[in-house]
Amino acid sequence: MHLIHLILGGARSGKSGFAEQVAQTAFKQSQSLKKGAEKSSLIYLATATADDGEMKSRIAHHQQRRGLEWQLREEPLNLAEVVDKASNETTILIDCLTLWLSNCLHKGCWPEHRMNFLSCLENSSANIIMVSNEVGSGIVPMGELSRQFVDESGWLHQQIATIASDVTLVVAGLEMPLKRADR
Repeated sequence: MHLIHLILGGARSGKSGFAEQVAQTAFKQSQSLKKGAEKSSLIYLATATADDGEMKSRIAHHQQRRGLEWQLREEPLNLAEVVDKASNETTILIDCLTLWLSNCLHKGCWPEHRMNFLSCLENSSANIIMVSNEVGSGIVPMGELSRQFVDESGWLHQQIATIASDVTLVVAGLEMPLKRADR
């Protein structure tokens, strides 16, 4: 059974560390079930771009946590292409959807990329774990672009939650299951 898991939380909530654990567990299960010569793969799909020193530091922190079994793919825009090419022997951790959304909004390609990604996500047989920032719990932002970002991320989370087998909210390092495949 393949896994589609959305993991939401605020900045520094522990969501990425939790997502890595979920992905490694799914990867190990996939390895134990693999048939013949098919090889399982564990992919960390990074949407961040290292445009400044602070972001470079964040990226380095994430990379230091992961083991050698991880394959790094950097894709700031076209997540659908990676998901579409993934086999049922693949486990992908996408970190992070809100950075991807921001990248797409700045490039003016959001509606197309969102639609393509959601379609590929629905049809994928890979294990896909997605990390995203929950930004809709605060006040409505004053700027138009900020409001669009909050609105689009909320709608994206709702759409993915409908597709996902599992949804988890992480707060202060604590995982709170919102949706589970076994329920």
